[in-house]
Amino acid sequence: MIHIFDDSAALSSRFDSMSDEEMIAAYQNTKDRSLFESLMRRYEREIYSYLRRYIGQAELAEDAFQGTFLQVHLKCHQFDPGRRFRPWIYAIATNQAIDVQRRNKRHRMVSLDQPTGGDHEERANRWSEKLVGEAESPLLAATSQEDRDWVNASINTLGASMQQVIILVYYQGLKYREAAEVLGIPVGTVKSRLHAAVQRLGTIWTDSKPEKDDDLL
Repeated sequence: MIHIFDDSAALSSRFDSMSDEEMIAAYQNTKDRSLFESLMRRYEREIYSYLRRYIGQAELAEDAFQGTFLQVHLKCHQFDPGRRFRPWIYAIATNQAIDVQRRNKRHRMVSLDQPTGGDHEERANRWSEKLVGEAESPLLAATSQEDRDWVNASINTLGASMQQVIILVYYQGLKYREAAEVLGIPVGTVKSRLHAAVQRLGTIWTDSKPEKDDDLL
């Protein structure tokens, strides 16, 4: 990951007591570069991690990362003081990721028409604990890297709308309302997409690794 801001602790400490919203508002009025750099440093690692996971390729993530902070600078006057900054910058990052994918013709969409239900749904609900569970069984811990690789590969087979909510909610830790604000959709839509994504992944899991799934669960 490239760093576009220096690591001056003194610079950061000047604004430690300010909220994100206070800092972007102050930058709107003053165009003080130190304000901008301090605010962006708060989000540098988080946003890059999001873009790297979202896009899946380091070079493209770097492009989207640079574009995100450029757009924050260019569009700072559009920030509504009544909003929260975190969903706003995530929305910009998401748009940059989509633009980068389109430019490189790497944007994928797959059909999600395969129905799920019954035993598949029950297994998928238990499978979803692999994403959010706090404890692992010894067997699951021993195979956790393999499972993580499988999960990442399977998420990449989902449609873009489902990938977005999985990454925002499960990996980036955004609340439903924050994810809804990032994507510009109702909270209920976030929940339904998340549910559908987890069910779909559960189906893929049981179809591809039925014996292993039974052993682990």
